[in-house]
Amino acid sequence: AAMAGKARRLYRRILQLHRALPPALRDLGDRYVKEEFRRHRAAGPAEAQRFLREWEATLIQQQINEDKQNLREKAVYGIQLTEEKLNDFRDEQIGQLKELMDEATKPHKKTTISKDSEYKT
Repeated sequence: AAMAGKARRLYRRILQLHRALPPALRDLGDRYVKEEFRRHRAAGPAEAQRFLREWEATLIQQQINEDKQNLREKAVYGIQLTEEKLNDFRDEQIGQLKELMDEATKPHKKTTISKDSEYKT
């Protein structure tokens, strides 16, 4: 129960930090976080601890980046993963990172409003 409460607080804090992102990155980040937390709901205690520890580290890094951004004009998003960190990832996680990178680097779709007020992409 304590672990679930900790996970909920961490989840909410990450989504709060995403509010500062541009809309497209916020949407992408929110979807990714929701999927990751949902995927780890049934994790065993050791895996859950590691999962939360890694997300807490990511959260701290996001907060540091947010503070730095307040001092700069140009926004910078994300963190550089070390080779050591990448070596700790399972193949499935590497695949997820690749999908995330592909999604984040897609050309932006333009949204227009037609005469009948429906959104088109």
